[in-house]
Amino acid sequence: MACLEIGCGGGDLAFDMARMVGATGRVVGTDIDEKKLELARNEAREQQLHNVEFQLADITRTEPPTEFDLVHARFVLTHLRNPVQALAKMRTALRPGGVIVLEDIDFRGYFCHPDCAALWRYVELYTETARHRGANANIGPQLPALLLESGFEDVEMNVVQPAGTGGEVKLLNPITMENIADSVVAEGLASAEEIDQVVSELYEFARRQDTVLSAPRIVEAWGRVA
Repeated sequence: MACLEIGCGGGDLAFDMARMVGATGRVVGTDIDEKKLELARNEAREQQLHNVEFQLADITRTEPPTEFDLVHARFVLTHLRNPVQALAKMRTALRPGGVIVLEDIDFRGYFCHPDCAALWRYVELYTETARHRGANANIGPQLPALLLESGFEDVEMNVVQPAGTGGEVKLLNPITMENIADSVVAEGLASAEEIDQVVSELYEFARRQDTVLSAPRIVEAWGRVA
């Protein structure tokens, strides 16, 4: 198979795909961050994966060639002002019978125990910052409809949600809050002091062994080109 990974970042999924398709297959990973792409190229060399390549490309601006059997995009559409336009370009990249696989978030699906006010404030700030910038933090449940609207057939879906009492899944939330802090302040949604307090409370909650914390609900959806 020839596979296209949109928004490949450091290439982790592209490496998995390259191993799956084997020496007779081909994987192309694209991203808008050249630094991440260079990391991916170096890692591919270290892993001696010769059937994967990485290209600087923006799915909102360029149209990939029609030469792929599979297109995959994880946590990409949530950031776009016009996901339908991007899906049209992804569809163009597929040969007849080709498959598209999407994964994206639904920030409304968080859960925790016991209740944590800092978590809900973080969810609110992330969601509103995304909305202010034309993105959609709750696009996940829309994926099947978007695929049908874009002309795909045999559309199906699944839902997954990481959660736990310890480890990386609990640290994801305070780390993300730290990473979006400047954007939240720029949009006038919270002060730097409030964000520092939310981050501190999220770290404290995450480090307690008696708490349960989830990541966002994740919707997986896929379809086929006739």
